[in-house]
Formats: sequence, C-alpha cells, structure tokens
Amino acid sequence: MSKQIFGAQMSLRCCGPTFPDRTARPCWQLYVAMTGLVSEWPTYTWPTSTEIPTVRQRYDALTELGFTPAEDAEWEWTEHTGPDYHPHPARVFLLAAVKVRPLEGGAA
Repeated sequence: MSKQIFGAQMSLRCCGPTFPDRTARPCWQLYVAMTGLVSEWPTYTWPTSTEIPTVRQRYDALTELGFTPAEDAEWEWTEHTGPDYHPHPARVFLLAAVKVRPLEGGAA
C-alpha cells in the first residue's frame, strides 16, 4: 500500500475553470495538490452546474484521477468569500478537502 498522502480539494468555480478548458458558467472542480506545476496536477471538472457532486461522484472522480481517500479520511467543508477582483459581488463559497493516496497500480 502506498504511504504517500496528498490533499484533494473541490470547489465551485463561480466563473468557470480556466484549466483544462475555460467555461463561462459555474462548475465544480476537483484537483489533487502535488509537487510540480499546478497545470500538471490531476484535475477533474464536472459539467457546468452549481449542484454539489455526490459522495459517489467524488469517489468516481478520484478513481479516474488515480486516487482514493486515505484510510479514515472524511470530506471536510469550509466556507470562504470570493476574491475582490471578481466582477460580481462577493459571496460565500464552499471548499471541500480530503486526504487521498494513490491507487495501487496508478491511474484508472
């Protein structure tokens, strides 16, 4: 079993993600923070929607990226406000995080 533990984060991208493709509408995006360039981090983007991905959908996305939640890891939710440079009024956003480990054998 792999001893490497990474942090996965999921957030609602209010103006759509810029990576891997730009979208104009809100969508949820999950990424695994690793060493190296941010543009090389494993990233999963759900179709444009503000509906929170289910636990099953999050698990499936992690599997597709080659990861699984670490033993006894649980999703932790926090609230934060958007940055001042956005063209819309500040609002509260949800950010979810979970510790993950690589799947045995790598990505699916």
